Amino acid sequence: MSQALSRYTLPARPHARGRTALIVLAVVTFTVATCIPAIGGIELDFGAIIRNWSNGSGLLAQFLQPDFSFLPRTIGPMLETLQMAVVGAFFAALVSVPLTLWAAVPTNPHAISRRLVRAVINVIRSVPDLVYATVLVAIIGVGVLPGVLTLLLFDIGIVVKLVSEAIDSADHAYMEAGRAAGGTQTQINRTTALPQTWPLFANQWLYTLELNVRISAILGIVGAGGIGRLLDERRAFYAYDDVSVIVLEILVVVVLIEVFSNYLRKRLT
Repeated sequence: MSQALSRYTLPARPHARGRTALIVLAVVTFTVATCIPAIGGIELDFGAIIRNWSNGSGLLAQFLQPDFSFLPRTIGPMLETLQMAVVGAFFAALVSVPLTLWAAVPTNPHAISRRLVRAVINVIRSVPDLVYATVLVAIIGVGVLPGVLTLLLFDIGIVVKLVSEAIDSADHAYMEAGRAAGGTQTQINRTTALPQTWPLFANQWLYTLELNVRISAILGIVGAGGIGRLLDERRAFYAYDDVSVIVLEILVVVVLIEVFSNYLRKRLT
């Protein structure tokens, strides 16, 4: 029996080394070409790192010596940042549910309304968050509200895009059964689609909450409230020992939120 099986061997795996080499060569060539200014590429001045190292080394030494006596002053702005992150994620969660159902093919068979929602979401996603914050600060004024609205738009773009694509790529036999039973699209979405997609929504909402804390620190630089305003203030005074404290605090908060999010994800699955 073993002799009979030994006669039948798997064919050798085909190798496409030449094709792989050509692909790698094309990628390397294109990358190098983008760094040649003579043909329209970008100019990478690596010598600037060496020329300006004396300036950067002093700032880096100060950055590596955080002044923890500055920490109490950061508590209030950090709490404001956390409030912005939570409020933005909460309202984005409310708005993203109907928008996601309208943007997915299985939950919205009407092509015109679906394409309209997707077009709006693509426009929202294409605008950087700093641009939203800058414009809203100019319209509303300096404070927390422009930051919350910016986070709301940012979160909606992420959640609706990712969850609607997940719905499109999933198997929807349960929705076909609902249609066969005579259910309307609204009834099918409420009784079959939503229960199946709640874990997807929850994962994305927790993910946007993590992102909101990091983004809030940046939005404050343009006047949208939070720890970013204090960060920009200390940076403007070249107080990099204080900046270091703020960065460490943001790092700790982000890690804690990530641990909490992972715990909730395990509980939800």
